[in-house]
Amino acid sequence: MAQQEDVFKKIVSHCKEYGFVFPSSDIYDGLGAVYDYGQNGVELKNNIKQYWWQSMVLLHENIVGIDAAIFMHPTTWKASGHVDAFNDPLIDNRDSKKRYRADVLIEEQLAKYEDKIQKEIEKAQKRFGDAFDEAQFRATNQRVLENQEKYDALHKRYQEVMNAEGGIDLEGMKQIILDEGIVCPISGTRNWTDVRQFNLMFKTEMGSTADGASTIYLRPETAQGIFVNYLNVQKTGRMKLPFGIAQIGKAFRNEIVARQFIFRMREFEQMEMQFFIQPGTELDWFAKWKETRMKWHQNLGFGAENYRFHDHDKLAHYANAATDIEFRMPFGFKEVEGIHSRTNFDLSQHAKYSGKKIEYFDPDRNESYTPYVIETSIGVDRMFLSIMCHSFEEQQLPDGQTRTVLHLPAALAPVKLAVFPLTKKDGMPEKAQEIINELRFHFNCKYEEKDQIGKRYRRMDAIGCPYCVTVDQQTLEDNTVTLRDRDTMEQKRVLISELRSIIEDKVSITSLLKKLL
Repeated sequence: MAQQEDVFKKIVSHCKEYGFVFPSSDIYDGLGAVYDYGQNGVELKNNIKQYWWQSMVLLHENIVGIDAAIFMHPTTWKASGHVDAFNDPLIDNRDSKKRYRADVLIEEQLAKYEDKIQKEIEKAQKRFGDAFDEAQFRATNQRVLENQEKYDALHKRYQEVMNAEGGIDLEGMKQIILDEGIVCPISGTRNWTDVRQFNLMFKTEMGSTADGASTIYLRPETAQGIFVNYLNVQKTGRMKLPFGIAQIGKAFRNEIVARQFIFRMREFEQMEMQFFIQPGTELDWFAKWKETRMKWHQNLGFGAENYRFHDHDKLAHYANAATDIEFRMPFGFKEVEGIHSRTNFDLSQHAKYSGKKIEYFDPDRNESYTPYVIETSIGVDRMFLSIMCHSFEEQQLPDGQTRTVLHLPAALAPVKLAVFPLTKKDGMPEKAQEIINELRFHFNCKYEEKDQIGKRYRRMDAIGCPYCVTVDQQTLEDNTVTLRDRDTMEQKRVLISELRSIIEDKVSITSLLKKLL
């Protein structure tokens, strides 16, 4: 675990050093849990968004996009339940004066029991090799059984307090923390306050005078912008069920316990799609969207073993099924996307609070009803982090040197092609610029002439550029260049006229989308 923490620190440092992510307002020592994307980060982020948007809107004839405003009528958040119920259970340690989410402390304790079981299994696997029977080992090993018993007992109690009548049982939550002997990571003590609820929405005022101003909120999610536009889109687009509305946008949450770099931030970006369907078909569609979304993630080539579904024990009041797609980060499996069957809760609530009829007339059934909804919601920033974590490698080379390389999927890489003149003379810089002028319309290119060629390769490896081209004396004679592959470091001579056809398909979003069909 300590080794993985070191890797994560290196990734955070790498993000800043190479222009991916900076602390916001860095010259003023930053702003807690707010980050800016640098010149390479914004390109990678835009490519992630393009991959998602096109997979939704281009590949599905019945999904369209919108871009709703961040500010919404305050009654929106009353109807959605956020004003009354969008709370985190928080607990303070009196000695360290640090504040924690009580539910996260308990979930981390559950993860510790899981880790202990996993370590026993891994030790046994090494000892017994091919003869190892995991199912039998789990059923008979004393240490595994003891930890499984502790996990099951804690899991049962946790479900009971989270699903208590009338909301979360805050006293019961504190009692679990005391009974489990959970200590503050800073002070190491168990000197805890009571658990309290804290609303996560940022408030501001709209209006020209203090007396005439009304309280509005920065949206804590993008979904409600889709729901309040359901009728507008359905009518103007003459949409027939089933159909979806997709949106990418900023959301804001006053996270008290924001941590793990860009994993949990106060200002973040979501890619959400709400899929409107006939009531009664929701569980079939839920299963289909689970499969579709997992395929989208695994299509990036990071290995199926690094993903898993995590079905929710505690369902939100509006849901009848919910699961997370989790990705193996250096700090464990963590949620990158949620898939939820939201029933007809949102549209019904907005109909109730607005006094407007929000239904769908089904010509096949000759009746009107409120559609049900399947939601897919993915955090752009978490997706960005998962890609960085998986791609980052400090590679030992045969000559004893180390290179830091980002094995980014070529279609997502911020720079697709770097072009280097071997020297700054003999017409090489002009020839290199000619190549860039020709190819820049097709993908993002970068010109580099500073330092030795080896150092330039290393810089491009560090930002994940999949291809480098070197212009040398031979280029001026026969119009061939050296094309270098980032991952294999292999070099080959190719004609300048062939560069586009060799590179374009591999670095385009289209190449990813074709694999989804």
